[in-house]
Amino acid sequence: MTPPGRGRGHSADDVARTALRILDDDGLADLTMRRLAARLDVQPSALYWHFPNKQSLLAELSDRIVGQAASLLRGSGVAAEARALRDALLAYRDGAEVVSSTLALGLGTSAAHDRLTAAVAAEGFDPRTSARAATTLLHFVLGHVWHEQQRLQYDSVGVAAPGTDHLPDADFAFGVDLIHRGLHAAASTPSV
Repeated sequence: MTPPGRGRGHSADDVARTALRILDDDGLADLTMRRLAARLDVQPSALYWHFPNKQSLLAELSDRIVGQAASLLRGSGVAAEARALRDALLAYRDGAEVVSSTLALGLGTSAAHDRLTAAVAAEGFDPRTSARAATTLLHFVLGHVWHEQQRLQYDSVGVAAPGTDHLPDADFAFGVDLIHRGLHAAASTPSV
């Protein structure tokens, strides 16, 4: 007997790649197991052979999105890691929302946090400070990109808020630099 999901020869990779296409084309709200199954021409139950639930599928998508940051890295250091993560998140519609929700549930890998932690540690900070700074940077990157992606979606349908002219690249760089300089300033200030 052929196991469920194997009859059409779809692998977990096929399912994840198709889910990423739906995410990019239609957004997270329209990425349903039913729609994914229809796109693969299988019954929805066949998907559970590879992913036991939608959260585990989203964790896989999150890992794939974050995994692209390494190939987008230009330069080294904290700012370069933050930019590469931003670029990876922006590569997919609702990328920041997928990664943020996955991290909130404690699913997926810690690759984004690990890369940011290593970049901070490379500047001589202790492991605890490096991890805490990485968490702050990660939250900033996710929040900034989430906001950017929302604006892109609103702009695409002609909804523009008055007085919202901004430069997302410059705003992002400013925020990362502010956090980075604040980290160094805090390290040079004696503890009370």
